[in-house]
Amino acid sequence: MARYLVTGGAGFVGSHAVLALLDRGHEVVVLDNLTQGHRAAVPSAATLVEAELADTRRVAEVFATWRFDAVLHFAALSIVGASMREPLHYIAENVAHSLRLAEAAIKAGCLRFVLSSTAALFGDPDRVPIDEDCRIAPSNPYGDSKRMVEEGLAWAGRIHGLRFATLRYFNAAGSDPAGRAGEDHDPETHLVPLAIDAALGRRPALTIFGDDYATPDGTCIRDYVHVTDLAEAHIAALARLETHGSCRYNVGSGHGASVKEVIAAVERVGGRAVPHAMGPRRAGDPAILVAASDRLRAETGWTPKHGSLDEIVRTAWAWREAHPKGYGDRG
Repeated sequence: MARYLVTGGAGFVGSHAVLALLDRGHEVVVLDNLTQGHRAAVPSAATLVEAELADTRRVAEVFATWRFDAVLHFAALSIVGASMREPLHYIAENVAHSLRLAEAAIKAGCLRFVLSSTAALFGDPDRVPIDEDCRIAPSNPYGDSKRMVEEGLAWAGRIHGLRFATLRYFNAAGSDPAGRAGEDHDPETHLVPLAIDAALGRRPALTIFGDDYATPDGTCIRDYVHVTDLAEAHIAALARLETHGSCRYNVGSGHGASVKEVIAAVERVGGRAVPHAMGPRRAGDPAILVAASDRLRAETGWTPKHGSLDEIVRTAWAWREAHPKGYGDRG
């Protein structure tokens, strides 16, 4: 059994990674400030430390209290639109906190670090599907903040021997198939839960931002990966760090679905119409973002087990229908 520190483990992707680690019999300590995550999302088998990453003294105390085999870092500000309004805030929060966390880990002798990164690194990509060798050209401060963190980790690897994995993932969706965790953001910005809530009458009609893109139905195409598969990808990368050097992986299903196709899947799975209306394009939205995950599959053996859009929607629908108020807390 190993012991892992999971920052942001009360959030959407982080909580599913915690479940994956616990299911393997590991010990997990979650560090989360609960501003975006939920206390109820942390399983009772994990230890929750409510703290800010900015509190360097408290973070050092955590490393002094427990000896960790690795850090899995999910905590971050992650809303693209908000980063365009507050670029300096996003860069300061994401970059400074992540690198101070890595520094604390190195000082404690914990030299394995898994970063939850983003496909926003690629901006408007030069080719699709997007592999790890595509041009890095973030089109927003959120994506650029993750680029800076990746570069900082690379320097820590060269100078301090930190072995790190960065996972650039696309659109996480769905929920734990056993119903133990789900998606609950405030505000919610992700398409699948928004479409489900519109179908359930819990929110106004969904707005489709643009139907004049160069895609078959005119709406943006994105690569949706089931959050449980995404959690497993982090575990696979973590395992590779035991015997190999640092690595960077793009994580996705390998095929895209348009906004209209997602709406159709929600209607098909839920048996209800999704009220929606057309709106103007949003600035900075590329037409197509689809991942090439060949390197991850080849080097770790990872493969998505919940790859179909209908299955992703089915698990998301089940959780949101069973939890009309989400986790029912705000910290």
